[in-house]
Amino acid sequence: MPLDGLDADVLLVGLRAAVDSARYWQEPDGEDVLAATPQVRASLSRVAGSVASSVSAAWWMTPIERTTQASVVFDDPASPVQPSVQAASVILSRWRDRTIEEEARAQRERPVDPGAAWSGTWWSTPPRELTRTSRRLGAHGPVGLWLVEDGYNWDRASVRAIDPPAEASVYEVDGPDAWSELCHRFPLEVTASRRHDWFRTTGAAHRWVIPDWVRVADEFDAVHVTTTGYLTTAGRPVAVEEDTSSVLAGWNPDETYWLTEPPAATEAHQRWQRLDDDTWQEDPPFR
Repeated sequence: MPLDGLDADVLLVGLRAAVDSARYWQEPDGEDVLAATPQVRASLSRVAGSVASSVSAAWWMTPIERTTQASVVFDDPASPVQPSVQAASVILSRWRDRTIEEEARAQRERPVDPGAAWSGTWWSTPPRELTRTSRRLGAHGPVGLWLVEDGYNWDRASVRAIDPPAEASVYEVDGPDAWSELCHRFPLEVTASRRHDWFRTTGAAHRWVIPDWVRVADEFDAVHVTTTGYLTTAGRPVAVEEDTSSVLAGWNPDETYWLTEPPAATEAHQRWQRLDDDTWQEDPPFR
């Protein structure tokens, strides 16, 4: 049965705490190590079962919600890159060129010892210049206001409604198997450039790959990571082939990256502001 008092507000605050603790460039901290022990895992499994059965968490397991998608752009200059006016195909092509160049440079310049004190690119997302969207949660606004890895405590944002085409093809990452399949079908090797960061965070010294987003875009218009997919996949070494793995890193729960031209906006931008740690509000208030 669902836990007493487990409502949407409690779940959102808990999810935010989990996302805030994601760090793919360092070793697991003390809480991570403790939570991974058999005794604690057994207790947490019972809690997870209650959470999963909650009506308030039902959206965690669902595919992209096409009727309430919105993009979020934070005001702070330290925020992720603003959506670009360039064509998505140009952004993706330049991303692949840079990724291949970085991998070649890392092969020349970085040590092969995964435990060496090196750091660099640690994420496995498409280029952040692409349009990213998430569903709205009623008066809470878009999920993208709340659940942001490596965030900077932004307090103002612009929100733009997005109208995905009904025929848009969206790849759903709903767990490790789906991420593994995506990497298996469209592999791009990044061992030298990710080796040190991903060894620190996972303890694994594998050959590493990420999806080649240019090739993914040939078959899909977008990629969506469900909240359950995020919770079961992010930060873990996901087997792709023998001795080859990947890490879902830098994504946010319920986030969709659009690999095609950005869908058209259906209404004017909205302005949102953070009132306190647990409250975002539309300015003027959401109706």
